Amino acid sequence: MTDPRLEALRAGLDALAASDPALALAVEEAGPPTFELRPSGFETLVQAIVAQQVSAASARAIFARLRAAIQPLTPAALLAAGPEAVRACGFSRPKVGYAIALAEHILDNRLPLDRLDAMDDASVVKALTAVPGIGIWSAEVYMIFAMGRLDIWPAGDLALQTAQQRLKNLDTRPTPKLSRALAEEWAPWRSAAAVTLWHYYRTMP
Repeated sequence: MTDPRLEALRAGLDALAASDPALALAVEEAGPPTFELRPSGFETLVQAIVAQQVSAASARAIFARLRAAIQPLTPAALLAAGPEAVRACGFSRPKVGYAIALAEHILDNRLPLDRLDAMDDASVVKALTAVPGIGIWSAEVYMIFAMGRLDIWPAGDLALQTAQQRLKNLDTRPTPKLSRALAEEWAPWRSAAAVTLWHYYRTMP
């Protein structure tokens, strides 16, 4: 069965390409992006922590070791395994602390994962960023790729800023404030625009 959230993202891109010639040109040059959603919940949030400030290849390897070492990978199982088991998978000491904090916040319901879908965007960001190690960027990316929220723009993302600079023929890369302002024209489909510009960025010379 087709996920309605994916259908909505694709519909959003079609609407944007029809209304914005620059974005349509980006799709023409780079090809249409692939919209993929990840499972919501603990594992995907741990992946977000792992991915911070390391290469994609390193992040995949570290997370694969964690999943192999702790089965099933749940908050309770991670806490039972202990910090040294997490550290042995390749986590830095700060990230060990972040992973443990995430597990604790979920288990004591400070982070109510089962209620996030009912919250508005600002409330979701507030709930996620209350966990040490999860910043606004990680929360916004989680909202796009795990929750399927349709109108999220991670304005602090350097790749998106660089793609906007190219797309809008700007002399310099936009600041997060300007990036967010420029993206206003893509509402209410800013998530589709973000996925498109990430894809475009990867093909830029």
